[in-house]
Amino acid sequence: MTEAARVLALLAERGQTLAVAESLTGGLVAAELTGVPGASASFRGSVTAYATALKHELLGVDGALLAERGAVDPEVASQMATGVRVRLGADWGIATTGVAGPDPQDGQPVGTVYVAVAGPAGDASRTGAPAGSPVGKVVPLRLNGDRGEIRRESVRIVLELLHEELSGNVRAQDTEQNGGN
Repeated sequence: MTEAARVLALLAERGQTLAVAESLTGGLVAAELTGVPGASASFRGSVTAYATALKHELLGVDGALLAERGAVDPEVASQMATGVRVRLGADWGIATTGVAGPDPQDGQPVGTVYVAVAGPAGDASRTGAPAGSPVGKVVPLRLNGDRGEIRRESVRIVLELLHEELSGNVRAQDTEQNGGN
């Protein structure tokens, strides 16, 4: 079973949905998800915001943040995941932004990637956030390889990140339902 199939199965089991915001992966995450039969049960859609301005216009990423730090930034990735989640009406949002090459971008070297996940309110004891706070995580990556390898590895890792968050969220729900034991 592929990572895409695993996350879609977990989402379907929970009756939850997913939206994707992509930059450097250019639609590869969405393609991986929609390649799974039955994906429509949980996959709402995606936004490929390749141009920096579209990250602001379509996903609601802070314009001042983009102007100050550029598109290759952990906070940009976080806001992309949250923005696509909200704008597409999904329970979970994931995002990819980075530099696949061949040239550096925004002062960042080739292989600099940020992947992010944003989800519904989680278990405060697990995340350290106040009860009812949305789940969110950003992972910085320094990937090696050519443009295609960097993009494919970004897809793999963002889906793994979502799987980890979904699995942790399931464990937290199980613990809560079983009286904390």
